[in-house]
Amino acid sequence: MKWYVLRAISGKEKKVKEYIENEIARGDLQGFVAQVLLPAEKVYQIRNGKKISKERSLYPGYVLIEASLVGEVTHILRNIPNVIGFLGATKGGDPVPMRQNEINRILGKVDELADTNEELNNPFMVGETVKVIDGPFNGFNGTIEAINEEKKKLQVMVKIFGRKTPLELSFLQVEKE
Repeated sequence: MKWYVLRAISGKEKKVKEYIENEIARGDLQGFVAQVLLPAEKVYQIRNGKKISKERSLYPGYVLIEASLVGEVTHILRNIPNVIGFLGATKGGDPVPMRQNEINRILGKVDELADTNEELNNPFMVGETVKVIDGPFNGFNGTIEAINEEKKKLQVMVKIFGRKTPLELSFLQVEKE
């Protein structure tokens, strides 16, 4: 079995995965398709003061599939709704399998993202100007004075009524200018 890339209509990747899994369950693709993968990462945002996590596709418009393309399997996969075709060297030609090092890199990234449940990387630096986007000081601009990695907090100096005031804000309460 080798890994192939199916091109799907962007935004319909989950539907394509569902269709393929249904085909496997029905028995048409049983033994020919080992797994279907949609690499995704968790993205955190603040909406209305609440922290919301969303899954964002790492490769929009692509579905990774580990399969043995013999006989009708290629035809069945190509004719699944929302599938444009296989990623290959020529248009409408034979599907080209992915190189093992590419697959290892992608699978390693998927495992890494699964391990880091709620890791917010630190995109901020001391001295940088940020805009407060949440809380009572929404709309104010300030300068980062200190960063607390463990608590994911920033010490931000904001000018209020002409006076500099220190605020302790979460990483999610500010955005870069």
